[in-house]
Amino acid sequence: MTARIASDSFAPYDDRTQPARRIAGYPNTQFRTPAQPPVERLVSAADLSGPVFAPARAEEADLAVVAPGRTRAMGQLIHLSGRVLDEYGQPLPGVLMEVWQCNAAGKYIHHNDPSPVPVDPNFVGVGRVTTDAEGRYRLRTVKPGGYAVPEHSFPGTQKNWWRPPHIHFSLLGPATASRLITQMFFPGEPLNRLDLILNAIPDESARAQLTARFTPELNTDDGALGFVHDFVLRGRLATPAA
Repeated sequence: MTARIASDSFAPYDDRTQPARRIAGYPNTQFRTPAQPPVERLVSAADLSGPVFAPARAEEADLAVVAPGRTRAMGQLIHLSGRVLDEYGQPLPGVLMEVWQCNAAGKYIHHNDPSPVPVDPNFVGVGRVTTDAEGRYRLRTVKPGGYAVPEHSFPGTQKNWWRPPHIHFSLLGPATASRLITQMFFPGEPLNRLDLILNAIPDESARAQLTARFTPELNTDDGALGFVHDFVLRGRLATPAA
């Protein structure tokens, strides 16, 4: 189903800035893509308002430890910060950002991950944060590892496909219609140019929107590297869904 908005609330995006709906070598996309064209409907007031979230707890923004005072997770410690903006470049406060990722060895803490690499007992890989009055967020975690996509997961999966290091995000903005699920990649990773998901976005500038910026001046004394990554919800310049 697709939504038609009766006013100019949101500018439409170019399909070239979003991943292809069906990605060759990634059979999951065949099952998730509707066989029929979308059905248009008008957007209601409920789509354009709410929800409102209570602020996330401070400890939820630190994925590097499972609880305060515990041993931190293995891997390269990083700080990730940035802003969440609307299509006009205005900051969005109170956005709920949910985060999940694999550990430094490339293992998700999930029963469907068949990878033989070790589980880190000090890493769960999920967290959340809400943006402040200026639309800013800050997370602490470890850099995830790359991993091989299981060839047996679905018939037709591309052989020897490795996912580059990446972090998953779900953002719930000031309106239900501004929901965004996406991924963030790291600069300079050789696997980026081979990733089926990242390279399913035809537009080069849109692909660049999914790559964080290494920002050495944000490195901290605890050995953490600083990265900056902004998100744009809805509109012509929206961050690609991924």
